[in-house]
Amino acid sequence: MIATRRRILLAGGLALAAPRVRAQDAAGFPARPVRIIVPYAPGGVSDIVVRLMAQHAAAKTGQSFVVENRGGGASVPGTQAVVTAAPDGYTVGSADNALSVNPGILRDRMPFDVERDIAPLGIMVEAPLALVAHPAAPARTVAEVAAAAKARPGALALAHGGTGTPTHLTALQFRLAYDLDMPLVGYRGGGPQLAGLVAGDTPYGFVGVPSGLPHIQGGRLRAIAVSSAARTRPLPETPSFAEAGFPAVDQVGWWAMLAPAAVPAPILDRLNAILVASARDAEVRERLEAQGYEVVGGTRADFAARLRREVAHWREIFARPGVAVD
Repeated sequence: MIATRRRILLAGGLALAAPRVRAQDAAGFPARPVRIIVPYAPGGVSDIVVRLMAQHAAAKTGQSFVVENRGGGASVPGTQAVVTAAPDGYTVGSADNALSVNPGILRDRMPFDVERDIAPLGIMVEAPLALVAHPAAPARTVAEVAAAAKARPGALALAHGGTGTPTHLTALQFRLAYDLDMPLVGYRGGGPQLAGLVAGDTPYGFVGVPSGLPHIQGGRLRAIAVSSAARTRPLPETPSFAEAGFPAVDQVGWWAMLAPAAVPAPILDRLNAILVASARDAEVRERLEAQGYEVVGGTRADFAARLRREVAHWREIFARPGVAVD
């Protein structure tokens, strides 16, 4: 009984000691550099988006927004570094679809609870994915890729940027929807994946349009189809999967920002305002849209609701018998 009382008193003391941040106090945030953890290696879509936004945020606030890459582990270690950081708003992180997928794939191996331990800040951008080929790969259409996979089960591999990433989900969608026996080859992020595709280590793969665009335009990769409903602005000659006769491939990647759950709400609101303003800035927006992104710049509530829906969806998908992750 005494021990229980002590625990109650201690909890009450901690609650009283917790910082109380008012909206007017948050107006002066940030007062020192902010660290943004990208849970992937440099060079991928997450990295591109975050670095553009960080430059704008620094210029507008007068404080540095320092990007730190922590790739590997299906983005979990990098996100965990955000979750366990001091809840003062000075450590935030980027995330993509893997945030909602990993609970279904990893289940009880997840070191944190996505819905309890994370404060969603907002979805910044969305973008389609592209099926690409090394120039030496023979297939030039989706139908030819599918036919080659049917003719040689298990012989043709698909590269993706890591477990749970938009590229991984699109590869899974393609394989499952059309009953293709194609092994999936995962990398530690979009940058290493692109390097492997350009080197010819894997003949085919799914990449984010923005990160793959320089290699496609430079002739180092060939775009076969994009996952958006219609053709995308930077690849006007590349058909959508629906145009190519494969409408089941319609995955869209999203890239968002998050913070530790215990960050005070006024600071979360301030972070959302800074990051949304960065994404919607006319110059940043033009650069993003030219690379194939669609700027969202959504609210904290919108991202939280979407995250709940997608976590539930992917948990159900990966609980089905026979659904292999790789």
